[in-house]
Amino acid sequence: MEQQEILDYIRAEVKKELAAQGPPDARAMTIIASKGTLDMAYPVLILATTGAAMDLETSVFFTFYGLEILRKDRYANLKVAPIANPAMPVPVPNIIGMLPGMTAMATGMMNSWMKKVNVPTIPELIEAALESDVKLIACQMTMDVMGIEKNQLIDGVEFGGAATYLGRAAKAQINLFV
Repeated sequence: MEQQEILDYIRAEVKKELAAQGPPDARAMTIIASKGTLDMAYPVLILATTGAAMDLETSVFFTFYGLEILRKDRYANLKVAPIANPAMPVPVPNIIGMLPGMTAMATGMMNSWMKKVNVPTIPELIEAALESDVKLIACQMTMDVMGIEKNQLIDGVEFGGAATYLGRAAKAQINLFV
């Protein structure tokens, strides 16, 4: 495809999405989930469920590694990587973080902290999001690139591309990238 053809295609797709979305909604929020680790899944899902509880029309667009949060075989067992994670509350030198069992230890620590203060698990937050009508949108292009099939994702997920996200974001008053 020529560059102009690509731009024309993108413009046409965005126009279709904007037309389908209707007028702007001051009570709408979108979130892009681009990472699929346990420590990145929590902020996305907590913000999404809180937005829904505040009567915001909420959409989460899962792209690239963020799709891990929606995978049937992985979402209940997401991990925290201690390597190159400067936000770890207990600083772990990279050489130590590479030792066998350190990811399991970091993941266990985070799960323990969450449980101690009664934060719901990732599966519970996803269930709450779906029950609250949060739109969980898997990026179709990312699925194609990574070879992920629709049946590998949890039930209740919608599918769309960049134009789907941008159409919703153009109508929302709150847009977040996590």
